[in-house]
Amino acid sequence: MSALRTAGDVSLTNLTLSSSEYARICVILYDVAGIKLNDGKEGLVVSRLGKRIRELGVSSFTAYVARIEEDPSEMREMIDRLTTNKTSFFRESAHFEFLRTKALPSWGDREVTIWSAGCSSGEEPYTIATILCDAARGGAANGRILATDLSHRVLAKAKEGVYAAETVKDIPAQTLARHFDRRRDGTTDTWVAKQHLRDLIKFGKLNLMEEWPMRGPFDAIFCRNVMIYFDRETQERLVQRFSRLLAPDGFLFVGHSETLHSMKHDLRYVAPAAYAKAAQ
Repeated sequence: MSALRTAGDVSLTNLTLSSSEYARICVILYDVAGIKLNDGKEGLVVSRLGKRIRELGVSSFTAYVARIEEDPSEMREMIDRLTTNKTSFFRESAHFEFLRTKALPSWGDREVTIWSAGCSSGEEPYTIATILCDAARGGAANGRILATDLSHRVLAKAKEGVYAAETVKDIPAQTLARHFDRRRDGTTDTWVAKQHLRDLIKFGKLNLMEEWPMRGPFDAIFCRNVMIYFDRETQERLVQRFSRLLAPDGFLFVGHSETLHSMKHDLRYVAPAAYAKAAQ
């Protein structure tokens, strides 16, 4: 097999990741994004960053680390490639049933504000938007959704609101017909979020480890399957920040593999992976 070469004719066939290089990448990822890479993830780093190293024509991971430390745009690219963005419509559906049957009735007729933190490619905020629209029973949905993520790449997809047929398979047929348009391109079907969904959602880039420009209050915050990448100290600090932005009787939803047990916070458990802020 011929050696892989970059545009600069640099052979990367024997590209390796030393323990010191891996440690440096781990520190950068933690300091910038709060993400903790555990031991044994060296193969993942080589797999996800190796192609980028070939694209740039740098000769080693040491050279690449020097590049990202000097270039903020390349730092963002690295984080993009190392983060996982697995999601789906109506994922962990009990939360959306809770929103529909418990949370929305408790808020009455006032306008509600919901934050999808770590929205990935948009399935979560669009799911929330369908629920707000359906609750309006044909009228205008009385709510706003803020959807944020660290990744430019997945945010671009989320803003497009275009999904493959396989991606929308978990959306009930009637819900899909009400809120998405079918688009046929040759033999391929895609589904496009209708304008009334788009009008409810504002997408924006946000690093949860940095300062937040919004002040709240939010009636609900969805931060699901995000904190699993953080250490306990970072998780606790993040939950406390979320709590400060919740309205009285607001709700925080986390992933079912996540827990607030043993953390210091002022939220009370109300359902699996769902917590409420006490009324003041």
